Amino acid sequence: MTQYFDTLDTRAPAQRERDLFERLPAVLAGAMTSETYREHLAGVEPSAVTGRDALSRLPVLRKSDLPELQRRRPPFGGLATHNPGAFARLFQSPGPIFEAESLESDVWGAARAMHAMGFRPGDIVLNTFSYHLVPAGFMMDSGARELGCAVIPAGPGNTEQQLAAIEAFRPGIYCGTPDFLKIILTAAETGRQDVSSITRALVSGAAFPKSLEEEFTRRGIDAFQAYATADIGVIAYETPARDGLVINENLIVEIVRPGTGEPVSEGEIGEIVVTTLDPHYPLIRFALGDLTRLLPGASLSGRTNGRLAGWLGRADQTTKVKGMFVRPEQIAAVGKRHPEVGKLRLTVTRNGASDAMTLRCEAPQPGNELVSKISHTLQSVTKLRGRVEIVAPGTLPDDGKVISDERPIE
Repeated sequence: MTQYFDTLDTRAPAQRERDLFERLPAVLAGAMTSETYREHLAGVEPSAVTGRDALSRLPVLRKSDLPELQRRRPPFGGLATHNPGAFARLFQSPGPIFEAESLESDVWGAARAMHAMGFRPGDIVLNTFSYHLVPAGFMMDSGARELGCAVIPAGPGNTEQQLAAIEAFRPGIYCGTPDFLKIILTAAETGRQDVSSITRALVSGAAFPKSLEEEFTRRGIDAFQAYATADIGVIAYETPARDGLVINENLIVEIVRPGTGEPVSEGEIGEIVVTTLDPHYPLIRFALGDLTRLLPGASLSGRTNGRLAGWLGRADQTTKVKGMFVRPEQIAAVGKRHPEVGKLRLTVTRNGASDAMTLRCEAPQPGNELVSKISHTLQSVTKLRGRVEIVAPGTLPDDGKVISDERPIE
């Protein structure tokens, strides 16, 4: 096998963009045959959505809304275009959120990521992601088998059994959370068991700090991150270039300001929103609740798709002030009523024994009248009083935060 999974890895970005948006209208039209999308995308003409500007005008679908959607319209919230019996596997993730696996091979896009990390035919993979009701285990299993690897379907836990399997089968690759890999290595060291066959790892599902990556390197293991979700599969993946996470093929990824569907400026931190082209269970502008940013330029690996900086926090910054929930969507609503202001940021602090909030708004022309109008809107939208402060454009940080809770932890 070559350095690249296929020619899609290195195609011209303009060609990739053209291909994605030529396919999108048909996916939208198919999605709108389902009950929920007919309501959610009411008034949308699929044939007109042929570029990012048009796509950005569609409403986002929040992952956090899925449990309620699925409760009202079981099992998939009215988003799937097929009935449950037409899928290969059916899952239930915490939430609960119900997911489905289509019949095609490697539908989760894991094989491309694994190939970039050096998985090759004949490799033996210890897969410690769960196979119980959730898709993670099957997601990585299908990708490895697509590449011609043998898979040990270990699942999580049972450290002693895992160590016995490693000594017997001598897998070269670990798949699982970084935390569990450390547990295995520590247990092997304590019990004087040989796990030296593992020299490569795909890690996901938990934070992977630089210190832990360096520890694995010292132990002779090259570990690479994959950013994946149970709904979509592998969204982005690390390569040996270690210059961010390359976006997977067949996905349209946007970075938007939390609480809105508005794309941020290039390089700015925002919420990741993904549109899939799966005709069986399409996800249109699916807001994942995670913060990241796009990196400039192309990967040194030669792959030409965009790159993400990795996980940079949660976009759902909902906080409780004086017993009332305040959400990023509400701050966005304040901004929409005052188009003369730019970026907004609500800071929540303590004033003695009471909560206090200050809304800072970027605007070129400060003035008492503007402060008064925004103050009235803030109270109308949130049902809470707050101070409004006008600041110069470019003053607020580009860190993806719409609500910053700065109250001391007691």
